[in-house]
Amino acid sequence: QAQLVESGGGLMQAGGSLRLSCAASGRTFSTYAVGWFRQAPGKEREFVAAIAWNSDSTSYADSVKGRFTISRDNAKNTVYLQMNSLKPEDSAIYYCAAKRWGLSRRTTSEYDDWGQGTQVTISS
Repeated sequence: QAQLVESGGGLMQAGGSLRLSCAASGRTFSTYAVGWFRQAPGKEREFVAAIAWNSDSTSYADSVKGRFTISRDNAKNTVYLQMNSLKPEDSAIYYCAAKRWGLSRRTTSEYDDWGQGTQVTISS
């Protein structure tokens, strides 16, 4: 089981950038796929981006493709979400999730472990 902690959220103006981090405990983090999801008030949690355990594949929601980039540094047990050209509609709580030996899946049910989330607020 991976314990996940998100960081890097905050308040940003539209057009700006933020980099979220998902730090994991344990020595087996390199065997975990990691996904980023977000949830805005009154809306369901939605997929943002994911990276397979072996980094062979990544996946992005259409709404963030070309603006967000997911990457991982296994030496630091961390997965990053670089968010550029931010829009007010990107405002949400962002969660990272992990699945051992997983692929870059888009559904919440594919993931076993979740962090507590980090708030991202984009002003217009």
